[in-house]
Amino acid sequence: MSSDFKAVILAAGQGSRLGALTETRPKCLVDLCGRSVLEWQLRHLHAAGVREAVVVTGFGANLVDREVARFELPGMRVRTQFNPFYHLADNLVTCWLARGELVGHCLILNGDSLIETGIPRALLNAPPADITVTIDRKASYDEDDMKVLTTSEDRLLGIGKTITEYDGESIGFLRFSPEGATLFTRYVEQAIRQPEGLKRWYLSVIDQIARETGRVQVCSIEGLDWAEMDFPADVPKNLALAERWTANPST
Repeated sequence: MSSDFKAVILAAGQGSRLGALTETRPKCLVDLCGRSVLEWQLRHLHAAGVREAVVVTGFGANLVDREVARFELPGMRVRTQFNPFYHLADNLVTCWLARGELVGHCLILNGDSLIETGIPRALLNAPPADITVTIDRKASYDEDDMKVLTTSEDRLLGIGKTITEYDGESIGFLRFSPEGATLFTRYVEQAIRQPEGLKRWYLSVIDQIARETGRVQVCSIEGLDWAEMDFPADVPKNLALAERWTANPST
């Protein structure tokens, strides 16, 4: 089943919060032990059985095109799609531009989410649902975490950085059934027409779908390795993660 899934990687942003690391390259190209964030993502998706990926680019698009062109992942087709509005809008617009790719069985992965191979495997093998959001749980959460509230039946009740009740966090990786992809793109089309549409995150649409339809489930990946590339303080722990993956390529 995994070979039927297309992964759409949202990598249009610069990542200015990383300072000098992203002055001339997007954060998906930050080097971790000789491989970019993007290469780690694609290698682990490939190892999990995903055979097609579309990288939505923006800042430093030519650099990402060159990076993608050098990959050798047998049986995996990787291509890019350019978002010319990356400097004007948030990632809801990126999803809107990529809506033609969000058809059938598909995945969305944030361009700054590092995931071990076990995470796409867990998501692909999760129970059937229209939309499935991967989540982790920890002892405490900070203001930058994309928090979630769930039920005991793994249904998503809400998602956002400012929700006041929560029991986990999104790691920026979602799975869609064909019906879920259609539902999501329909909501994205509606949201983009609103005055605030250019400044919305796509996960605000997932929150809306969850609250209005109840058709969003969660998949916990507790115990598996993942990280985000947002701030300079993230780099040392992400390097340590990449070192473990280099030493144990099966993860």
